[in-house]
Amino acid sequence: MTDSTLTAVIDRFLAEVPEQLVALFGPEHGVQNGAREGEPVQYKIDPHSRRPAYSLYGLHQMPTPEMLAGIDLLIIDLQDIGSRYYTNISTAYYCLKSSALYGVPFLLLDRPNPINGVQREGYPLDLRYQSFVGIAALPTRHGLTLGEIARWMTRLYWPKASLEVIPLAGWRREMFWQDTEIPFVSSSPNTTGPTMALLYPGTCLFEGTNVSVGRGTIHPFEWLGTSWVDGHQWADGINQRSISGLIARPVYFVPARPPYSGELCQGVQLHVTDPTVFHSMRAGVAALEILYALYPEILAFPSSSDGVPFFDRLAGGFALREGMLNGGVEHYWGGEAEAVAAFAASVKPDLLY
Repeated sequence: MTDSTLTAVIDRFLAEVPEQLVALFGPEHGVQNGAREGEPVQYKIDPHSRRPAYSLYGLHQMPTPEMLAGIDLLIIDLQDIGSRYYTNISTAYYCLKSSALYGVPFLLLDRPNPINGVQREGYPLDLRYQSFVGIAALPTRHGLTLGEIARWMTRLYWPKASLEVIPLAGWRREMFWQDTEIPFVSSSPNTTGPTMALLYPGTCLFEGTNVSVGRGTIHPFEWLGTSWVDGHQWADGINQRSISGLIARPVYFVPARPPYSGELCQGVQLHVTDPTVFHSMRAGVAALEILYALYPEILAFPSSSDGVPFFDRLAGGFALREGMLNGGVEHYWGGEAEAVAAFAASVKPDLLY
């Protein structure tokens, strides 16, 4: 991560307090932000800072007492992108757990929510489906900063953690990333920009299917496709729904990651025309529902190694997938507004802005 002048945060520490920078801790993709999604990262000495670089995405997800030896303060500076799936939330969760268990104070440097702090979408996670892509009972699009999430998780899950959050200066809840006038820096290899972040609460659900989300292309999570779909027909179906703030167009692409890595795929690119009225999860679900109507015998929801469909881990429960398979999802949305309102009321003590 960098500051607003694009200076790496690690370099800021090395320049200002080099003797106090004892070790580095890396989330998914590692300290250098170069590992592929889901790829375990190993411990090593960071070649730039010459500090130990411990991995929190591999053998360990939580700092151990051995990692924390000689550390007086654990500082976390991670960018979230506004969706429950994003694993930086899980890394923060386990750092809070470590603080609670081992008594190391925890300082979080807050960063903006790039898709604003007002709009919330989807149901809170059913904790029976807890995983690293859904660690806490947040809605799919949570409308919080990572600092606010950390305050909320501390209060609910790890009250013994010693947490301090350094808040943002000048950020307002209604701001999208474009409103901050801060350069956008990718916080993971497939986090390519504000549009990708805005679509992600809906399009990430396709990772629980046999559809490519365009990983390894220039538009991951904006391009969706397969080797068997008619992209023109799919785009027409989406546009006929007249989804607020969204236009789809057919595209052809070759993903570099499974499924269909190296194969020519047809599909759609989703273009957000008005982010203020765009409901990203509903749009993603609508695109999936239309695809299922076109290809009910081909679209699949593969199970994880534990037998639970990965789609259910992402969706936070089984109801969305079962609705899709049993006649439609309209009833699924019936209680969403009430659930989001209840969550908004419950998180008020943790808001910073």
